[in-house]
Amino acid sequence: MQAFEFYSPTKIIFGPGTEQQVGAQAASFGAHRVLVVYGGQSAVKSGLLDRVLASLKDSGLTCETLGGVHPNPHLSLVREGLKKAQSFGADFLLAVGGGSVIDTAKAIADGAANPELDIWDDIWLKKAPLEKALPVGVVLTIPAAGSESSDSAVLTKDETLEKRGLGSSFHRPRFAIMNPELTFTLPPYQVSCGIVDIMMHTMDRYFNPITTNELTDEIAEGLLRTVIRSGRRALEHPGDYQAMSELMWAGSLSHNGLTGLGNQLDFAPHQLGHELSARFDAAHGATLAAMWGSWARYCLDTDPARFARFGVKVWGLEDKGDEKALALAAIQATEDYFSSIGMPTSISQIIGSVQPPEMLETLTRGCTFQGQRTIGSFRVLGHEDILAIYNLANH
Repeated sequence: MQAFEFYSPTKIIFGPGTEQQVGAQAASFGAHRVLVVYGGQSAVKSGLLDRVLASLKDSGLTCETLGGVHPNPHLSLVREGLKKAQSFGADFLLAVGGGSVIDTAKAIADGAANPELDIWDDIWLKKAPLEKALPVGVVLTIPAAGSESSDSAVLTKDETLEKRGLGSSFHRPRFAIMNPELTFTLPPYQVSCGIVDIMMHTMDRYFNPITTNELTDEIAEGLLRTVIRSGRRALEHPGDYQAMSELMWAGSLSHNGLTGLGNQLDFAPHQLGHELSARFDAAHGATLAAMWGSWARYCLDTDPARFARFGVKVWGLEDKGDEKALALAAIQATEDYFSSIGMPTSISQIIGSVQPPEMLETLTRGCTFQGQRTIGSFRVLGHEDILAIYNLANH
């Protein structure tokens, strides 16, 4: 085993009806004035928001709400939320929704605790160290991003379409309430995007330069097999509690650090996908599916044995002694699965057309932060590599 640190303090409250406990949980973590952040109208129409607010008020807590969170959450709403949090005197953020809602709440929590810092220029671009944040709690409605137990959050700056992530131990929610029944009305496309996101949070840890952490690999492979099976079942049988509960729990485990212990994070496919979602407002999970196969084929020769093991352990492929053929078959099996659940495997499938060379260059420049960084650890990718991968996916 390689050396590692593991920190996952989020309290998980899992099962039917657990949203009724939100008030007691928030109060137990010292909340008094709670800013509740949510997305569109589904939380309102379903009655979930009313149940959450009633639970908070029954516990003696004062509430204010902020709705309208957009997928690929926008900096502009975070700034609006900061004004509301400060004028209201919020001391706790509660996210009711999926990854975008949770990331918005995390960003507001960062900014509200540090009013002297600009949320983007100082905190998000890491010009000043983040040394405190308001506490955050979660009522999860979408199994996907794993933000309910992770240390990360991602924002898009409206004016420039820059999409940046920020990791901090302060981003770990105090608690996450996870009732799989809250997912039953999700559209199939959203379920599929979530399946891909869960898989990619695991695969972006699994494909890395270190291959000596056997237990970590086995955990990742088992999680992937479970997601693949449960994903199919969830789409074939909407409202299947067992399938959605497995996906919901897998989403949290995929991004709390467990599936990458002792390994180096890669996350190159995430960075490649971020540029597509920021530029074209495409669903995050779909952009990952669109880019992964091209990334994998470009990086295959870095460690074909890793892809071959992936094929055997995750996809159940037979090892016939040809390592590269097995590795290629594993990549194809992954893309075939993405296609089978309605996910794109190329740029044109997600955007609607093949992109001109100048757009691929724009995406590449954005991915490298205008030439200021490389991405990945499985294979370190610079400008020319990234451009080549976008070209591979541009069909």
